[in-house]
Amino acid sequence: HQRRCREEIQEIIRDRKTLQWEDLGKMTYSTMCIRESLRLYPPVPGVSRQLSKPITFPDGRTLPEGSITAISIFLIHRNPAVWKDPLVFDPLRFSPENVSGRHSHAFLPFSAGMRNCIGQQEMKVLLALTLLRFELLPDPTKPPLKIPQIILRSKNGIHLFLKKIH
Repeated sequence: HQRRCREEIQEIIRDRKTLQWEDLGKMTYSTMCIRESLRLYPPVPGVSRQLSKPITFPDGRTLPEGSITAISIFLIHRNPAVWKDPLVFDPLRFSPENVSGRHSHAFLPFSAGMRNCIGQQEMKVLLALTLLRFELLPDPTKPPLKIPQIILRSKNGIHLFLKKIH
């Protein structure tokens, strides 16, 4: 996937030294890889809210106003009823034809609505500039130990080997 993203980025910028704003919309495969990474490892693994009004579910059960509700984005993104082979990294889940049949709230890496993240374009820039210069390889002796807190992070860091690209 990394090689394919790098090739896509190189094709977009051609003989220029860096990206331009218009290039970000052309990074289709790279964007699918970012989204699939965020599906498997959402930066915000869960959210909670206090209900401002009661909610009635289709089966008739209700939650009263003032209830604190919690939603596990981490588990939504791994729900086998929504995602075929949910633990497999498959960027094509985010191709236009695969997205069109999926509920809009099946993928919530930054929550939804007013609290949505504004840094999604910056991720593309960072990915492109990194992959143009380096190949990233995980350190198999130091796998990340996930800690779900307010944000998903690793207890022991994320250890990578960088191989400079000539």
